[in-house]
Amino acid sequence: MKLHLGCGYDKKEGYLNCDISKDVKPDKIVDMNRKLPFRDSSVDEILMNHVLEHFHEPLKILKELHRICKDGAKIKIKVPYFSSESAFSMLDHYHQFSWTSFDALDAKHPCHWQSVGNFKILKKKLIWRKQLAFFSFFNLFPRVYQEIFCWIFPAKELYAELEVLK
Repeated sequence: MKLHLGCGYDKKEGYLNCDISKDVKPDKIVDMNRKLPFRDSSVDEILMNHVLEHFHEPLKILKELHRICKDGAKIKIKVPYFSSESAFSMLDHYHQFSWTSFDALDAKHPCHWQSVGNFKILKKKLIWRKQLAFFSFFNLFPRVYQEIFCWIFPAKELYAELEVLK
């Protein structure tokens, strides 16, 4: 099973499109503040596009995602990058995300959050608005970008792809 959590109006073919709002007519109403209504180890892939920043406890959600995912499942996440205007412009954004925000999810990270579950970071990428796509070369040295240039040439989004390890 493949889930698109927080789908809004952006329905994806081949996915069970889930949202808390019945107004967007999802395939399934899902409140991510509660235990997710899926069996343990039943999901192959999850898409979340601008969802995690809307929750007070993203680690709690990631723990639930680990529970419902099969070993080897992929979780594909897009969030606003912390220096982007959009990270702060919405009153319901509770968290901002940086290049290193997901690092401690990786089972090999020295500060690994054992209580969340084991993940492997497969890919991370900074994304700029189309007019600023030239700055994507900063993906070659993201830590330098984050520490020196992120407030001058703010990226729009951070993409992270995780693999669930069980």
